[in-house]
Amino acid sequence: MQSKAKSVDAYLAELPPDRREAIEAVRKVILKNIDKGYEEGMQYGMIGYYVPHRIYPPGYHCDPKQPLPFVCLASQKNYMSLYLGCVYGDEGNAAKFHQAWAKTGKKLDMGKSCIRFKRVEDLALDVIAATIRRAPVKKYLACYEASIQSARSQAGKKQSATGKAVAKKGVTKKAAKHR
Repeated sequence: MQSKAKSVDAYLAELPPDRREAIEAVRKVILKNIDKGYEEGMQYGMIGYYVPHRIYPPGYHCDPKQPLPFVCLASQKNYMSLYLGCVYGDEGNAAKFHQAWAKTGKKLDMGKSCIRFKRVEDLALDVIAATIRRAPVKKYLACYEASIQSARSQAGKKQSATGKAVAKKGVTKKAAKHR
């Protein structure tokens, strides 16, 4: 559920008390451990922590008007979620995160970067804190830029390979169907 709240305080105020308490506990961990270059605000209807345009003018590649997301925190319909961009794009940080979480004995309900939880007790807050600390702005931007370059390179290779195949045959797929 995306919130229409314009500020973090307004977002927190609209939550039921049990959800507010859990979100505030996670928020406290984030704020204590996040690099000073990131900013907190509302992004995509959630509490967002992001690289502001003054530090990274290109913004988020999917929507350059948005600052580059780093971590998001949200209350969804059936659970709460913590989106950790710093584990999605950084294989080293992801491996350390998963190893440390496994040692806690807590169940991890996670997609690519989204940890779903019903109670703050479901989380390994110390692991989350360490994961966030391992991604200062400069390191996060370097990983982000490398992943963007890798994606562009892979797309270029696929396009190049397709172009060569078409040139060798001398006909396009569409033209081949009509023969």
